[in-house]
Amino acid sequence: MGAITLDAVEKWFGETQVIKGVDLQIPDGEFVIFVGPSGCGKSTLLRMIGGLEETSRGRILIDEADVTAEPPAKRGLTMVFQSYALYPHMSVADNMGFSLKTSGAPKAEIETKVAEAARVLKLEPYLERRPKDLSGGQRQRVAIGRSIVRDPTAFLFDEPLSNLDAALRVEMRYEIAKLHQALGTTMIYVTHDQVEAMTLADRIVVLEAGRIAQIGTPKELYERPGNLFVAQFIGSPKMNVLPCRTEAGTYYLEGGRGGEYGFGTPAAHIGVRPEHITVGASGAGACDGVVDVVEYLGADTYLIVDAGALGQVTVRVSSEDGHRPGDQVSLIFDPKWQLFFSADGLAVSG
Repeated sequence: MGAITLDAVEKWFGETQVIKGVDLQIPDGEFVIFVGPSGCGKSTLLRMIGGLEETSRGRILIDEADVTAEPPAKRGLTMVFQSYALYPHMSVADNMGFSLKTSGAPKAEIETKVAEAARVLKLEPYLERRPKDLSGGQRQRVAIGRSIVRDPTAFLFDEPLSNLDAALRVEMRYEIAKLHQALGTTMIYVTHDQVEAMTLADRIVVLEAGRIAQIGTPKELYERPGNLFVAQFIGSPKMNVLPCRTEAGTYYLEGGRGGEYGFGTPAAHIGVRPEHITVGASGAGACDGVVDVVEYLGADTYLIVDAGALGQVTVRVSSEDGHRPGDQVSLIFDPKWQLFFSADGLAVSG
């Protein structure tokens, strides 16, 4: 079992509060990812769960047992960091089994657990190699294997892929996803990489300045963000957010036209993702603009459109789109995917 509960946890460094009353329940076996900008407290919160940072106020429970005051060794958790921290003079097998050896586990047990972890992580051909003979991705798998042999209650990952190049990050994302499927163990993962969060998580916890901005599945956060911060943080390229005003069932854009508005609460911003905008002839859409930059990315192309008083708007088009810088265009928003936000940044709903 690996259910983890945070009950109004706070972290203070002197007079500075960095974690501001976080409540969170993580069921056994769930893959949860903490994301947020630098300094939001995601790594600090992870270290509090692991016992590497003291909890100033509140409680941390693992399987309903209060472990707030317990040291890391008594929490049954294991952490995987950015740094592999492998012993260079030891083989892969010895690195993976070292924690069991120091705890006095029988040799046969160590060999069995190391062999099983190596099978899961596809490290069997490398068990006799030293870390210097491995690629970055292989070293990270060894670090994960060192955690697996301990049979932890939950895995805590602190940006484990940040030191890898782009190709290895893709490979390791796949490995970690398969690992979670194979083990079914609770995993808490910290990253600033949205692709990792969107592809790996059962649920994402978005943190802002030490507080939870929103919790939800990747689909929920992408399609229905609860506030402007989440709307612009989740998604790459980020959501277009434009100023607007609403009146008598209509929204109006500054310097543009607008469209139908179906909520009773006034809105101050409209949000539309790049893929929910189509390009038409001048005057056809909610606003007009001039193509400023064309970004060709292979399967997709992004048009950066200068919409005057509304600022820049990013539009996703097919790779066969023929628009060039300087073209006059009109931007047509898909009504189904228009999102509205109040003056205080909260999503407007029915």
